Amino acid sequence: MAAEEGAVIACHTKQEFDTHMANGKDTGKLVIIDFTASWCGPCRVIAPVFAEYAKKFPGAIFLKVDVDELKDVAEAYNVEAMPTFLFIKDGEKVDSVVGGRKDDIHTKIVALMGSAST
Repeated sequence: MAAEEGAVIACHTKQEFDTHMANGKDTGKLVIIDFTASWCGPCRVIAPVFAEYAKKFPGAIFLKVDVDELKDVAEAYNVEAMPTFLFIKDGEKVDSVVGGRKDDIHTKIVALMGSAST
């Protein structure tokens, strides 16, 4: 098991983000990006839930991007509200959830990965 499996990976540089996105594309894994901000209350509330999903679904790549730290990445994905969760498969956005709606996030992960948590 790779070190990042089962964990949320915080991306602090565009290079880190690009590396993890390329890894997702190369391996065919679902990538789930949590666009967050330090000043965002709902982001802090959903963060532990997102971390639990990372443990529950180790077959996906869970990334966290601070919109103030990586503005270019947030702009590239047209993120306008926090938290925003994007679901990326084969390098393409396939779905999204705006807001800390944990049930919606879980439902989309299951739908995109299948019920298996591997």
